[in-house]
Amino acid sequence: MKIAVIADIHGNDLALEAVLADIDAQGIDEVVNLGDHLSGPLNAARTADILIDRKMPAIRGNHDRYLLTLDPAEMGPSDRAAYDELEPGHRSWLATLPETLVYRDTFFLCHGTPTSDETYWMEALTADGVVHMAAREAIEGFAAGIDCAVILCGHTHIPRAVRLSGGRLLVNPGSVGCPGYDDDRPVAHRVETGSPDARYAILEQDGVDWNVSFRSVRYDHMAMSRRAAERNRSEWARVLATGFLD
Repeated sequence: MKIAVIADIHGNDLALEAVLADIDAQGIDEVVNLGDHLSGPLNAARTADILIDRKMPAIRGNHDRYLLTLDPAEMGPSDRAAYDELEPGHRSWLATLPETLVYRDTFFLCHGTPTSDETYWMEALTADGVVHMAAREAIEGFAAGIDCAVILCGHTHIPRAVRLSGGRLLVNPGSVGCPGYDDDRPVAHRVETGSPDARYAILEQDGVDWNVSFRSVRYDHMAMSRRAAERNRSEWARVLATGFLD
């Protein structure tokens, strides 16, 4: 059995199409989606249309929650750009998505951690904002009580896999559509993957175990960079062009 895992599309319809084409070319029929589908200065409505048509199991990310719960005047610029594109049907679809999901009694899906869509699971920050691997005890602690063989999370946009106690596999597939960002919570920091490619992961069963492989897919990232520039989002334009914020 093979299953593809995607996350953090952030309204990048061209990256999503490239990833789905790559998944289809490998004959993989099942895809699960870990949220943050639409937020960004790109093509939120078309991205929503693609996802709604595909009918894949999906959960809600923190930015999806913001789109549903915040007053538009209180939204950050990426959320507001997406909100202004969305039709009522798109928001209705977002509202149907759960915060977490158990799929096929094997996969536990969450966006950040099982109890927070804003918390980094496998990464931590120093006081001056350096992103680094989280302590093993902290990673294991978030997984307490989850009996699924595979645990899936997104949010940080960093592809990573950790083998937990008892053999459980914890996987972040990376970001389909946003290869870097900066944030000021809990302290100012930045995440940069160093590549404009779209990312996702494939899980394959090997007996009773699961193996993971990470995919990096080329697409017309410069078209998305130009789209961000047209919307006066220079930081998005830079990171979509190069994978770096500078």
